[in-house]
Amino acid sequence: MAEQSETLSDLPLAFSIPARHARGRIVRLDGVLNEILSAHKYPPLIEKTLAEALVLAALLGSAIKDDEGQLTIQAQTEEGAIDLLVCDYKDGALRGYVKHDPEKLAVLPANATLFGLFGKGYLAITFDRKVPEEKGSGRYQGIVPLEGDSLCSAAEHYFVQSEQIPTLIRVAIDHVDGPDGPRTVAGGIMLQHLADGEEGRERLHVRLDHPEWEHVSILAGSIKPQELTDSALPLEEIVWRLFHEEDQVRISTASRISKGCRCDPVHIRDVIARFAADERTEMAEDDGNITVNCEFCSRQFPISLASFDN
Repeated sequence: MAEQSETLSDLPLAFSIPARHARGRIVRLDGVLNEILSAHKYPPLIEKTLAEALVLAALLGSAIKDDEGQLTIQAQTEEGAIDLLVCDYKDGALRGYVKHDPEKLAVLPANATLFGLFGKGYLAITFDRKVPEEKGSGRYQGIVPLEGDSLCSAAEHYFVQSEQIPTLIRVAIDHVDGPDGPRTVAGGIMLQHLADGEEGRERLHVRLDHPEWEHVSILAGSIKPQELTDSALPLEEIVWRLFHEEDQVRISTASRISKGCRCDPVHIRDVIARFAADERTEMAEDDGNITVNCEFCSRQFPISLASFDN
């Protein structure tokens, strides 16, 4: 185990256990999570669901090595209280939002199931990586039904079905009182069996019951929810508690996570300028502004119609 540092919140920690052909990530979201949630003022059940999705996005997105890569998680249905949930992660920047039906939400219990929230829906996980043009598209998307007890369960199913990688994901969410008032803390851990074994050995990813995977998944599954959400507990300490009996555990940190809405008034104006003058006139409201809403940061951007050259 590497020497401990104080990795507490908003900084993902990667780890690997070479002898067990396992790799993982662990993250705790605190300041950045509350910055994202405070922009929306969602009901508690929606906040909890979005917090879980943001942790998933941080766990998956922080594994993208190049600076131009993006991870997007989208859960969608036409039947449930939640119509659409979107989160994405790009170069350390995390953002997300939820569209929901207040009337359907009002009749759900506080501990509503995944099916109660979404009904019959699907989970789409998209990886966009920057690759040379001659190598084709760097986009890969997997879609699975929204099944199981949580978004984590659906994500585990995604990796088993779409990528054939045995995966364990655990997420915990807590509400705590701090000097600045109540806040939400969410943490998660993801453990995976490496896709390939050593040369000459069977391909490990086709065996969910491989003894090495069973061993490390049991250890990772023993994590307590309060460990993930304790903002005073270093992530290195959690990894040590889980895997201290292993011969070697390698750890490293990824990019620090920040709230990342990429809306930009200049860019928005440039996009609107591509429309014909008569189309822009139809977009404008009575005050002479074209108002663009950003769902991610809950902000409105009024662009004056008079600022365009006809």
